[in-house]
Amino acid sequence: MRRLGRDTYDRLRGYLVVALQAGLAAGLSWYVAHDVLGAKQALFAPAAAVGTVAASLGNRVRRTAELIGGVIVGVLVGQVIIDLIGVGPVQTGFVVALAISTAVAFRGSGAIIVQAASTAVLLGTVSPLHQHLALPRTLNALVGGLTAVVVALLLLPLNPVRVVHRAAGTTLDAFTTQLTAAATALSEGDDVRLAEALGRLSAVEQSKQEGFGILGAAREVARLSPWRRRRRSVVQRYQHAAEHLDRTYADSREMVRWALRVLRTGEPVPDGLAASIEHLGQAVRLLHRDFITDRNPERGLACAEQAVREVDRAAAGDVRFAGQVAIYQQRVALSALMQAAGVQRPDANRRAGLPSQD
Repeated sequence: MRRLGRDTYDRLRGYLVVALQAGLAAGLSWYVAHDVLGAKQALFAPAAAVGTVAASLGNRVRRTAELIGGVIVGVLVGQVIIDLIGVGPVQTGFVVALAISTAVAFRGSGAIIVQAASTAVLLGTVSPLHQHLALPRTLNALVGGLTAVVVALLLLPLNPVRVVHRAAGTTLDAFTTQLTAAATALSEGDDVRLAEALGRLSAVEQSKQEGFGILGAAREVARLSPWRRRRRSVVQRYQHAAEHLDRTYADSREMVRWALRVLRTGEPVPDGLAASIEHLGQAVRLLHRDFITDRNPERGLACAEQAVREVDRAAAGDVRFAGQVAIYQQRVALSALMQAAGVQRPDANRRAGLPSQD
């Protein structure tokens, strides 16, 4: 229950700014559409604003363009066809099919297709009761989308470094904690606890995409918001590191899986492998701290190099098949971590003890 409550708190804290942005964008877009522009059917403006803010973290500008593009396609196709053949269930179905086909023909994304179809439905079913919906629908889409962009980038921009720290930091802390648990279990020869650590590592890897996914929102704000541009270098470092850290997660999990096989097949545990695993986790934690403070990742790299020396010691001993695979996976994980710190791949492979062709 404590872990569930902590996870819920972290999620709420991470998305609180998004909720505030959506609320502010909805209120402002309604005010602009209804009170400033005098639109009688202003409901779609706040709906478009909320959809832009909440449904596309990191792609608000593109989402706005897709929203408006889809509405325009739906308006053009729907209005022309309805003027020719009238309205009704058959005509509505035909208009929707044609609007989607038109959006697909112009290589529109899923958002454009949905907006084109929904606009065609609106014109086909509501226009007999409310005439001239095409222009208000387009205007409201424009107001809602642009208001969302203004709120997200100018009025209430999120702090990109803080958001990335909270989102990625939670995952990294869980990852390093389980690596420490795996190292302790391996050193004590406890296959049950090592299997439990492996299961938790797998769960962390499955949840990491949510943490790294918000990196897109931070990158967009750092690039486009005038108030957050000074944070761009930190976010860029995270962006570069994300792909390599993803590989570090996967390779570390495989390494622990083979270490578990070492215990369960009765092979001798390579001397130094457990210490190398623990130093890998410490290197990930130090690298994260260096990113947050915008410092050179010297401490993280030094810890990773210590892990390499320990895995070299493990490889020099009595190592059987499963142990050899675990050592190789550990080297691959360390190489990926060094690349996340900015080391070029050939140099990272060499420093991790991998063959040059890798």
